[in-house]
Amino acid sequence: MSKLNLDQTLIDSSRNSARKIVDEVQKFIDLHTTTATERTIARLLGVDGVDDIGKPLPNVLVDSIKEGNGLGRGLAYWLGNAVVQTGDTPQEIAEKVSRKELDILRLPTASEEKIKETVTDMAKVAVEKIANNRKKREELISVLGEGRKPYLYVIVATGNIYEDVEQAKSAVRQGADIIAVIRTTGQSLLDYVPYGPTTEGFGGTYATQENFRIMRKALDEVGQEVGRYIRLCNYCSGLCMPEIAAMGAMERLDVMLNDALYGILFRDINMQRTLVDQFFSRVINGFAGIIINTGEDNYLTTADAVEEAHTVLASQFINEQFALKAGIPEEQMGLGHAFEMNPDIENGFLLELAQAQMAREIFPKAPLKYMPPTKYMTGNIFKGHLQNAMFNLVSIMTNQGIQLLGMLTEAIHTPHLHDRYLSLENAKYIFNNARNLGDEIMFKEGGIIQTRAQEVLKKAEELLRQIEREGLFATIEQGKFGGVKRSRTGGKGLDGVAKKDPGYFNPFIELMLGGER
Repeated sequence: MSKLNLDQTLIDSSRNSARKIVDEVQKFIDLHTTTATERTIARLLGVDGVDDIGKPLPNVLVDSIKEGNGLGRGLAYWLGNAVVQTGDTPQEIAEKVSRKELDILRLPTASEEKIKETVTDMAKVAVEKIANNRKKREELISVLGEGRKPYLYVIVATGNIYEDVEQAKSAVRQGADIIAVIRTTGQSLLDYVPYGPTTEGFGGTYATQENFRIMRKALDEVGQEVGRYIRLCNYCSGLCMPEIAAMGAMERLDVMLNDALYGILFRDINMQRTLVDQFFSRVINGFAGIIINTGEDNYLTTADAVEEAHTVLASQFINEQFALKAGIPEEQMGLGHAFEMNPDIENGFLLELAQAQMAREIFPKAPLKYMPPTKYMTGNIFKGHLQNAMFNLVSIMTNQGIQLLGMLTEAIHTPHLHDRYLSLENAKYIFNNARNLGDEIMFKEGGIIQTRAQEVLKKAEELLRQIEREGLFATIEQGKFGGVKRSRTGGKGLDGVAKKDPGYFNPFIELMLGGER
């Protein structure tokens, strides 16, 4: 039963508008591909490693096709034909291309039927591996169990994957349920994925497949030690969004930061590139059973959390529809929001409570991702710790799904081990002592909390109807989300977008989205 007396017709209207917005964008997505999408297909077909100057072989392969004006036909076609004509594996073909011993665009062409059959057979191997990883996760959870929601989410960000492992194990022993390995600053702007284990990063650690493997192994070990399954999180936003999703699926990651709009707004990545890439990345995450985390919380770092709260809700509706298009069920949608209002506002706690309860009621099955206060952290660790406690209280009262723990040293330095310990202690204390507080409380009819939630929903519905009329591209150009304006033809990565030729195919879309999940 709604505690907020939300108008169901407004919720239905909002969803309907969001669906139409996404349907229109999907028409564009279906007509285009990108270099990152094609590199992902190469990786899933078994291409890995780097050439003699350290350039990833998926980049070598796709760049050679792009330079020959063959990108619109798709890597699956060219690579499949090369396998048919040479008898080599995709890896061997990529290595020959890197040594300039082979131009796959100049080979004789087999029938499309033969090429598709060959590629689909190879694709099924990767799909089966990902499906087995999903089964492995489910088996481990059934045997070990896992932490209660809200999952306690803790970051590690040393720059060195081996040091990250030690910090992650320590956090797990102190109660963490999800370990997020923060990416090194700027990696989202790299148009390639670094290779191998890394020990140098700034503000985080490079997202590489080997780093994923190392951390997954470590969390499985400490999970056995503490007797619960520990989830691993990383980031597949940026110019390599679907590639990193594929690497995560292959190494059994459990959570991925995967927002449809974040890269456009906060990393100035071209909107056409991002919207095409997010679709394939989400198809992979959906099939792999990975929970996606969206980034609406970021809007409130560039816009006022009171005045622009409705833009967060509108974006959540849009992210929900993009996710459904890609086959992600509601149970895997970690829709984002944040406790980011100015602490000097009178009754700010009530407004935060209204926002969190509203998200919970509108998206009842989603494991909502709740972000801690960051914008108004001042370096006063005592006040900061209290702000985090208030945030934790809202979370347990409104049944959030994923709790990104606030650090009392936010705005001072990257968290130390003891900072994380204090944050975990804070959350565990409040969650334990107020576990069923929300079940005991109703909100005053027509009071501050109900009125606030109803106002935010009404403004979100109006914004979504406006976006439906004007289109998502135009809305982003006008700066309606986070107060950030982006051009349809601006930003990074537009040169990696190509219109599909009539014979284009991607075997993984059909196998992951069309097959039984």
